[in-house]
Amino acid sequence: MRRSWIPVVILWVAYSVLIIVATAQFTWFPEQWASEAEVVDEAMLLLQYLAAPVMGLVLAVMTWSVIGWRSEGGAHREDGAPLRTNRTVVTLWLVITSALAIYVVINPGFVGLAEIRGEPTQDYVIELQAQQFFWEVTYENGATALDELVIPEGKRVRYDIISKDVLHSFWIPAFRIKIDAIPGISTTTYATAEAEGTFEDDVNLRVQCAELCGAGHANMAIPIRVVSDAEWNEYIGELADNG
Repeated sequence: MRRSWIPVVILWVAYSVLIIVATAQFTWFPEQWASEAEVVDEAMLLLQYLAAPVMGLVLAVMTWSVIGWRSEGGAHREDGAPLRTNRTVVTLWLVITSALAIYVVINPGFVGLAEIRGEPTQDYVIELQAQQFFWEVTYENGATALDELVIPEGKRVRYDIISKDVLHSFWIPAFRIKIDAIPGISTTTYATAEAEGTFEDDVNLRVQCAELCGAGHANMAIPIRVVSDAEWNEYIGELADNG
């Protein structure tokens, strides 16, 4: 019985190395447009590396089950020899998995959340009000817009999120930030756009509702345009004058 696990261990190591190499060489993350996106992607990448041995073990057992433990000459219906618990294996498994769980809670858990939230300071404040099925953007000078969200590049922006009717969720895929819009409660999140760009450059530069809020939920999105600070001030000034 012990010898039958040797191929499993070999396959486990091989699969784990293959998954780790593939994770390092290929990425499926969208382009990063904010400093907060870097924190989220790094945390996700770490979790992928930690999950590689687990996935490798599952694949190894499945592979060897098909190759090495297949039935020959018909199914064997007799019960096999009883398997006794190995206390050493159980103890090691408990210690290792507990240590990994504690580590993940601390980092990227508490550490990552602290990095994303950062200091409660901002250069500008933008309010977004969610309502079935659109977003209303209000800037610091009182100017409002429904067709797009314009953000200054390189500035830390605080987003105050409110809902006028039902539960919605404010999500910018390119920034990797998301927070619920709750009726009667104002929620807050921060982000710093790192480069100028538009929705035409990347479809992930958009505000998307990420909470099923009704029949028009899928269409509850507005494009984002990241511009220079001077252009942003000019935009909201003209918006206020036209309003």
